[in-house]
Amino acid sequence: MATIQSQTSAENIPIDIHFNKLLDWLINRRHCDKEWHTSMSVIRKKINKAIEDMPAIEEIANLLEGTYVNYFHCVKIVEILKDSDSGKKNMFGQYSSQKMKDWVEIIKLYEKDGVYLGETAQMIGRNVNYEVPALKKQIAKCQQVQKECDIKEADYVNKAAELRKKYSSRCKELGIEGNKIKSELSALVKDLPMTFNKIADTAKDLQEAVEFYGEFVNFVMNSQKHQKTCLTMLKYVQSHGDTTTYEWKTGTKPEKVVEAAILINLDDEQDQVGSAENIDWDIGADMEADIDFGDDINFDISEITIEQGGTETDDQNQDKPVEPDSDSNGIDWSDTVLVEHPNKDGSEEGVAKGEEALTLLDNPVTRAKFIDDLLELEAFLTQQTFEREASGHSDIVSTSQFQNAPSSIQIEQSKIMSMASKVKDILGQLTSVKMHHLLLIRNSPRYVDRLKDSLKQTLSLADKMVFYEKEMVVKKKEIMEEQRQLEPKLNVIVQRTKEMQKQMEGEISVKYKNRPVNIMGEINMI
Repeated sequence: MATIQSQTSAENIPIDIHFNKLLDWLINRRHCDKEWHTSMSVIRKKINKAIEDMPAIEEIANLLEGTYVNYFHCVKIVEILKDSDSGKKNMFGQYSSQKMKDWVEIIKLYEKDGVYLGETAQMIGRNVNYEVPALKKQIAKCQQVQKECDIKEADYVNKAAELRKKYSSRCKELGIEGNKIKSELSALVKDLPMTFNKIADTAKDLQEAVEFYGEFVNFVMNSQKHQKTCLTMLKYVQSHGDTTTYEWKTGTKPEKVVEAAILINLDDEQDQVGSAENIDWDIGADMEADIDFGDDINFDISEITIEQGGTETDDQNQDKPVEPDSDSNGIDWSDTVLVEHPNKDGSEEGVAKGEEALTLLDNPVTRAKFIDDLLELEAFLTQQTFEREASGHSDIVSTSQFQNAPSSIQIEQSKIMSMASKVKDILGQLTSVKMHHLLLIRNSPRYVDRLKDSLKQTLSLADKMVFYEKEMVVKKKEIMEEQRQLEPKLNVIVQRTKEMQKQMEGEISVKYKNRPVNIMGEINMI
């Protein structure tokens, strides 16, 4: 009785086999011949030939779709064919259909020497160790690339917005809209004299500050002569306005002002800046090589005369060789330029040309003197404000040094701060970014081309960021499509592997009087 119970309990002990050791386990227990793979080439040829002549049965088509045909598929196909016309037998008990005979023969070849067990064990190991991890890795990579695309897409959107904002900011600093850069800058340069006149008119509001500074200097130096020598350029502009340099030097207005007209070529600006058709994506390194710094600039010198020996240079003589001028005494006058009716400064009397034709605020030399006077006045007012704040008193009379100061310099701190604010406003107008660029344009029209190229580069970079953003969108869609195709493949392989696991457990269990069999390992976690 005890022996029977022990046998019964032994039959219920499960057989646990690791999936990586399954093939070796089958070979060691003689369920499978160790040379099983030598028969596989013949079996695979017969399977491929039999599949070509398969009847159009939906169940068989679904069974073979997207998978590797193994022994268990062949058994299922035979069961399906038995219920069809191919499953009929003749009077000798044999199948009359060649299709049925082929599949039955394939099954017999599989079962001989346990070939089907070896193949199934190998397929389980390959799927768990290689196929499933590879597909999972590909899917994970697709997901990672999608996240990277999202990050880059957002980054390109932000960069494009920043570049366009930078472009708008720079255009705003220049005082233009940015639609046609050269045309708008050219218009601003034409308005520059009007701007200088407004600044000169505004300088008159500093009269009180100038007088305060002069009275303060006179009181401290105890002399009237110092008042006349300080802020001379500022005082002149307050009194006379933005006159020509000629009038400032000579004290008389010129009878004629000859200015060199500088024209900016606008022929290359027909399209709106930033149009998609004109985007050059190869920007950056070769940008400067594409800029023309000379041919687009036209200088109108029709009103400028070159006087040499009292005669005007004629266009017809441009190609003729110039002979040295000499008189009968053999004196060579070729290096001497004779100007008719010169005045004491060496310029033509009553005619302002060249640098003398420029206004004081347009002339770099006199403008620098004007700015120096403003800076000097600003420094004085700022120092006065600072000293009064440090002493804790709002007026200067509180200090013993200025007890006898005249009432003209006994000004409240708030009024001094107001004066300083006006000086800073004028300085701000003359030293602003917009004014800096306009003066550069005024002195060199070629600067317009460089400025235009710089602005267009910013806008082109913004368009390039938009282009990259669209590329990321397309790439993300491609990766999503790849992932969509991989996921069904992974599901099929996992499903087939699980099926083979159950089928192998059943086959081994039959060989051991239906003892429970468990194939262990990572196969249970896929």
